[in-house]
Amino acid sequence: SKDLKGAMEILIEQKRQKLSTVEKLDEHMDFASQLIFAQNRGDLTAENVNQCVLEMMIAAPDTLSVTLFFMLILIAEHPTVEEEMMREIETVVGKQELQN
Repeated sequence: SKDLKGAMEILIEQKRQKLSTVEKLDEHMDFASQLIFAQNRGDLTAENVNQCVLEMMIAAPDTLSVTLFFMLILIAEHPTVEEEMMREIETVVGKQELQN
């Protein structure tokens, strides 16, 4: 487990270094990149980033929770997207109460 965690930290650091040298960020914006930028903004700790990437790599049942967490962060950062999503839900569901 320590070896895997150490290897993950090395990979994330390599990704961080690569992001600092690229000219066009949009070509390199993947899940790990978004996590690194969330850490840079102070939204996540280094441990959060390591754990999220590790879970995405090896923990299939937990990947859904990490993915949902990441999706919620993105929605919170893009209020216009949230508004569009709410409009679409209202269009599809109408006046009905939402259910699981």
